[in-house]
Amino acid sequence: MNQLVCPCCLAGYSLNEPRWRCECGSYLDIEFEPEFNCKVISQRKPTMWRYREAIPIADDAHIVSFEEGFTPLLEISFDGRPVLVKQDHLFPTGSYKDRGATVLISKVKELGIAEVVEDSSGNAGAAIAGYCARAGIRCQIFLPSDTSAGKVAQVKLYGADLVKVPGNREDTARAVLKAAETIYYASHSWNPFFFQGTKTFAFEVCEQLGWQAPDAVILPVGNGTLLLGAYIGFQELQKARIIHQMPRLIAVQAENCAPLYRAFMDKSALIPKIEKKDTLAEGIAIAEPVRGRQIVDAVQESGGSFIAVSEAEIKEAWRDMGKRGYYIEPTSAATIAGVKKYLSPAEREEIIVSVFTGHGLKSTEKIAKIVK
Repeated sequence: MNQLVCPCCLAGYSLNEPRWRCECGSYLDIEFEPEFNCKVISQRKPTMWRYREAIPIADDAHIVSFEEGFTPLLEISFDGRPVLVKQDHLFPTGSYKDRGATVLISKVKELGIAEVVEDSSGNAGAAIAGYCARAGIRCQIFLPSDTSAGKVAQVKLYGADLVKVPGNREDTARAVLKAAETIYYASHSWNPFFFQGTKTFAFEVCEQLGWQAPDAVILPVGNGTLLLGAYIGFQELQKARIIHQMPRLIAVQAENCAPLYRAFMDKSALIPKIEKKDTLAEGIAIAEPVRGRQIVDAVQESGGSFIAVSEAEIKEAWRDMGKRGYYIEPTSAATIAGVKKYLSPAEREEIIVSVFTGHGLKSTEKIAKIVK
């Protein structure tokens, strides 16, 4: 049955109800039966909407798109070990968050909603603002006051109303909930339709590998929007018997903000409160992820693990990628630092996939300090 469903109280709601949270206060998931016709898919445009029957939007007329997706999967060698890296920094607004934004804002349009709110450390806010501009939907974006100038300028240029919140990322998340009492919350962490977009990462990877699953997928994790989306996508492909096994999901966090890494390593049922420190990788600096337990469970169920990387390792990976011609933001560099750590004990014949999540043009101020 296609519906919104609460993982806590098991309540169900129609997909056509403008709801982002359960009455019990929990986040919601989506139960949806996707369809895959690989022959038909291969004949369509190289965009993420080639998987149209696997995305829960009822009417094509409501799709809000820049024909995004199907990003290159390039091989990069690390000490002689090949890793396939998805180039998701090449999306229209400069990050993989466009995967979620195109589906979520399409659903917003389908529901007839005229205004939304969102909170972000930058990339998700830019994606939601950009797709709202495309759709003619008003939006307010809540950002921490120390968000990089490049990301702030991008949100402003899209015409969004910008709300700067004093304090950290968690203060911003709390501030937006007040606005979300009366305005639809187009959240990349709360709203389940966002994950129906990020799951296309898994579809693209498997199609680019000849409809085969890789052995391991290494992704950055803050709120878990890409990892959980990938988990959903691989699950759907496995259920459809297109792939035969779930890849191991390897989640990368910055040592200075690693609550999920700590919960995994301690085998804790609860996500611990941590003393958050500054990190270059602001995109994953989430001390209190809404879906924290769900993220850890997904990693465990895939047979995967967590990796924490230091600020020095992030800087080193950043410089290394720059010298190879890749201009990426620090969260992407943190991911590559995680790749390097993972490769040491990994089996040499493993097929490993990772990702560049965001473009370096979003972080030019930080890059200028690094190269100086």
